[in-house]
Amino acid sequence: MTIETLASGYGLIEGPCVDDADNLFFSDVPNGGVWRRAPDGEISVAIPKRRGVGGIVLHADGGLVVSGRNICHVLDGETRVIFAPDAPGLNDITTDADGAVYCGTIRSDPFAHEGPRELGECYRIDPDGTVEQLYAEVSLTNGIAFSPDGSQMYHSDSVNHHVITHDIIDGKVTNRRGLAPGKPFDPDGLVVDEVGTIWVADYGEGCVRGISPTDGAELSRIDVPANAVTSVCFGGADRRDMYIVTADNTEDESRGGTIFRTRVDVPGLPVALARV
Repeated sequence: MTIETLASGYGLIEGPCVDDADNLFFSDVPNGGVWRRAPDGEISVAIPKRRGVGGIVLHADGGLVVSGRNICHVLDGETRVIFAPDAPGLNDITTDADGAVYCGTIRSDPFAHEGPRELGECYRIDPDGTVEQLYAEVSLTNGIAFSPDGSQMYHSDSVNHHVITHDIIDGKVTNRRGLAPGKPFDPDGLVVDEVGTIWVADYGEGCVRGISPTDGAELSRIDVPANAVTSVCFGGADRRDMYIVTADNTEDESRGGTIFRTRVDVPGLPVALARV
């Protein structure tokens, strides 16, 4: 499998997402800013300076919905705050078929895996602005996604080394359980493909794992020249381009956070536009 390097020189890269024109959006968490990589490789600023952005989704009216100290919609340089919980920050976000936004709160240092932690929550923000807490007790929130039929919700909990899974029935989550291929496993950003495989960036293990949605067994593995693999998304006209982002580079340490691209056999699921 060919792994192509697209860009490097960043800190911890997060939140990758791709629009219909195959522009890749991504954030640099410690250094600030949301960036746009055009198909020709040109990189420009999409949102200047904003730090701590762990999740990015496209909005139906244009612009981007991003996390950080709050959830906001940035369009033409104007910022509209959508949700501001009493938490230090929010990490990965996603949408459902209706355009609702799902997010997880961070209440403890994400890089401190030892000692007591203040647990976070998962919230849904509906298109009408209604906010509902779906569940709590998330040690370190990361990637969030849905199964192809929308009946399952997946949510990385890095400190507990598993992907939290719920059934969705009438808009409510139930039957909580954990999926993991076994330790070591530090799930970070995740996405789902058309046959339901969950592709999880494994922070610290230098790979993206494809795991089973039923028992968490490892079905596939893509190794990349980095240890701190932070997130993953699909792109390309056929959604078979897999973009993998990191916080380091083991081929050349000076490259820092790097964007890689490879090709996979099964297309990824499209992520719906936010409508909040």
